[in-house]
Amino acid sequence: MQQQFDKIADYLDLHFTKVVLFFVVFYGVGIIGLSIPATYPIFTKLTPLALLLSTVAMAFFHRTYSEKALAFFGVIYLIGFGVEVIGVNTKLIFGHYTYGSGLGPKLLETPLIIGVNWLLLVYAANSVIERFVSNRFGVILLAGLALVGYDLILEQAAPLIDMWSWQNNTVPVQNYLAWLVLAVLLSGVLLFSGVPVKNRLAPVILSCQTLFFIVLLFTLNRP
Repeated sequence: MQQQFDKIADYLDLHFTKVVLFFVVFYGVGIIGLSIPATYPIFTKLTPLALLLSTVAMAFFHRTYSEKALAFFGVIYLIGFGVEVIGVNTKLIFGHYTYGSGLGPKLLETPLIIGVNWLLLVYAANSVIERFVSNRFGVILLAGLALVGYDLILEQAAPLIDMWSWQNNTVPVQNYLAWLVLAVLLSGVLLFSGVPVKNRLAPVILSCQTLFFIVLLFTLNRP
């Protein structure tokens, strides 16, 4: 199994430019599919698969796995998912929101993929910030702020593709504060775990997802 993983990872690393081009086209096709009324219902159902594909691709570029790394990735998933379960069922953390069907199967009113999303975002943010900042607390703070900036865009686009919706279509300030706290917490867990997060694909996926939601705001915000 390890040999097969390494072979795929080596191949993808050797053809990195093609991998980047694939994801640019992949997210571009997603934008087109969601922007056409006839294909919109199909593409909204593909969101979880897009997240999984992005996560798996980044996993091949991680390259330094250990039992500790897998354990901490699992911890981040469980914290992210657990906080979302509490948040959506109590309305006390992020505010009054409800998940739609755009993120796939749910457990306790919470999509199972949401923990993967937190892991993907925190890992990618840490990977990018660590390229420019060496101070640990600086990395944690900047990663948290970067993810809040990402969420400012995401919150406007998410209801348009049935990911989740807010009471009275209003995103409370409470949500962004909670995002900052949770992002900083998870970034800290990852950083102080000692698990290396150097990953060539991380900035590509983070950029593609950010641009994806920005463009959707213009294509789906129809009068």
